[in-house]
Amino acid sequence: MEIVRLLLNLRKISINYITDHYNQLTMGDVFDKILKNPGPLGQYAKVAHGYYAFPKLEGELGPKMKFRGREVLVWSLNNYLGLANHPEVRKADTEATRDWGMSYPMGARMMTGESNYHEQLEQELATFVEKPAGMLLNYGYQGIMSVLDALLGRHDVLVYDAESHACLVDGARLHSGKRFVYKHNDMESLEKQLQHAVHVADQTGGGILVVTEGVFGMSGAQGNLKGIAELKKKYKFRLLVDDAHGIGTMGHHLGGTGQEQGVQKDIDVYFGTFAKSFASIGAFVAGEPEVMNFLRYNTRSQIFAKSLPMPLVIGGLKRLELMRTRPELKENLWKIVDALQTGLRKVGLNIGNTTSPVTPVILSGNPQEASQVVYDIREKHGIFCSVVLYPVIPKGTIILRLIPTASHTMEDVEYTIKAFADVAHKLKEGLYDKEKYADAMPQT
Repeated sequence: MEIVRLLLNLRKISINYITDHYNQLTMGDVFDKILKNPGPLGQYAKVAHGYYAFPKLEGELGPKMKFRGREVLVWSLNNYLGLANHPEVRKADTEATRDWGMSYPMGARMMTGESNYHEQLEQELATFVEKPAGMLLNYGYQGIMSVLDALLGRHDVLVYDAESHACLVDGARLHSGKRFVYKHNDMESLEKQLQHAVHVADQTGGGILVVTEGVFGMSGAQGNLKGIAELKKKYKFRLLVDDAHGIGTMGHHLGGTGQEQGVQKDIDVYFGTFAKSFASIGAFVAGEPEVMNFLRYNTRSQIFAKSLPMPLVIGGLKRLELMRTRPELKENLWKIVDALQTGLRKVGLNIGNTTSPVTPVILSGNPQEASQVVYDIREKHGIFCSVVLYPVIPKGTIILRLIPTASHTMEDVEYTIKAFADVAHKLKEGLYDKEKYADAMPQT
């Protein structure tokens, strides 16, 4: 009997040893995929880094900066109102840093990071966008994801625009309940998805949240907020608008795209970032007091993160003051926007259906041609703008995105229109397929 037990134990030990040894031989490494698949953008890193991706712009922020040691005309900074280097803004930022440092207040707002200035900025921002209450967020991308996570329970249904920014898509991925996507700015598609959402919500007992952008940052098109507001008369849902590119550029008082379209009151949760018109860091969300109070106690990325540093808060108050009291900021911006967009259309360039400062120049070409176009614009014409390619947009399309600001001049506009007309002509004639251009590409 003892011999049998011994043999069984030996067999068990042998099986365990073989199993463990096999697992060690077959088990992968979490880093294995890095070498096999660096990602849709990462696959171009070796040739793109430092020139097409992660380029370094140096010098004072503004229309003229240095790229690889040469001065270039810059159309890729989201500094819409020119506040980045506004003397009053620089003074406020400098004095606040001197008086408070970057550490104050120390800790998360719920614990030790609250201040009168934080509360003041929240309320002034809410008033600016015609909402009764507001809440500061440390970052835009992280903030909106966390807001969506807090607002939506597993029984709720999310319905969002197909061309929503990556932060909204990532926020949607956090949602454990049902979600539906409607075709970009297509109200018939939205209504169809709302019908599906109503059916699900009736079964789960949850609610429906519709999410869109005020201004779509790639195309410059405004979200059809008016159309969505009309659907509120027929369906029961709440509306969240990410107005990152709209606040400070749209609306009669720069209060955003809902204000521009006359439906600000129909936006239940308004989100704005400081990374665009404010030329700073941070974001905010605004709406009814009870909703803001709920978010204040349930938005995880704020509860468990350090409070926004005081210089950014004081600087935010100054930026907001200038937006309210200096109408010439908006006038200067839109003078440049109108001149640039009108001029580009006159020379036959396709800038899509933008109705905002975002100005995409849409061309047809392959990735090799795209890289040559950008190289020509930067090296021959001395113009720096962002290029967008597949997989961000469909194959065969090139978007050169221009961001006009109040700091640009009419001379900048005229020069840029001529340069883009030249580049578009070369692309149409197939000149960017020539071998000589391939040899002229920068070594990065």
